[in-house]
Amino acid sequence: MIMANTFDLSGKIALVTGASRGIGQAIAELLAQHGAHVIISSRKAESCQVVVDNIINAGGSAEAMACHIGEMAQIEAIFAQIEAKHGRLDILVNNAATNPHFGSIIDTDVNAFQKTVDVNIRGYFFMSSYGAKLMAKNGGGAIVNVASVNGVIPGLFQGIYSITKAAVMSMTQAFAKECAGMGVRVNALLPGFTDTKFASALVKNEQIVKSVLQHVPMNRIAQPNEMAGAVLYLVSPAASYTTGVCLNVDGGYLLG
Repeated sequence: MIMANTFDLSGKIALVTGASRGIGQAIAELLAQHGAHVIISSRKAESCQVVVDNIINAGGSAEAMACHIGEMAQIEAIFAQIEAKHGRLDILVNNAATNPHFGSIIDTDVNAFQKTVDVNIRGYFFMSSYGAKLMAKNGGGAIVNVASVNGVIPGLFQGIYSITKAAVMSMTQAFAKECAGMGVRVNALLPGFTDTKFASALVKNEQIVKSVLQHVPMNRIAQPNEMAGAVLYLVSPAASYTTGVCLNVDGGYLLG
């Protein structure tokens, strides 16, 4: 049986973290274009509101809710707020991440290590846990964790970041296996080299760009909007039998 519109998200409540810019913003805007009411979240409410205004001006539906996913109290608070206001959550995109250390892995200090783990592992874990519980109350939903190709092939001078992204991939599969019976699908997006502010230390370094592109068959850096379509698929009815997948969108980088 072929569904009429497998990418229709009308009536769905979606939460996208790290959505004030870059990949998160592109994902949020595309989900809104397909009918979802999107909760734009990042650490700063004012930055979120700019994206909300863009979505509303384009005819979509959105609101801002600040949340620092490295803080457990803020994770608890945002899900309490969503449940009180909407009574449900259908889509969660864990995109917020941090990478405070760019340099030799053996020079990673304990503060950079802990911050990266707190946001990229603990944050994703408990966002997924709270999200799955709320989704299960209303018949299920879809979670997408934004990992990275660095979780497969560690990035040079991005040691602890790469380690956390490998953990996100394993976490995705663990949640997928245990949450399937609750009607909650859990998948991951593995972006390749993408032109974002988050990756500016890499994008602005011509030597690094040249070195990386030697391993990208498509021979170019991706734009944030090129990541959004994969997430739309993973959270939509089109992916109704898809869970536990780590989908690389990398221009062929992981082909080796």
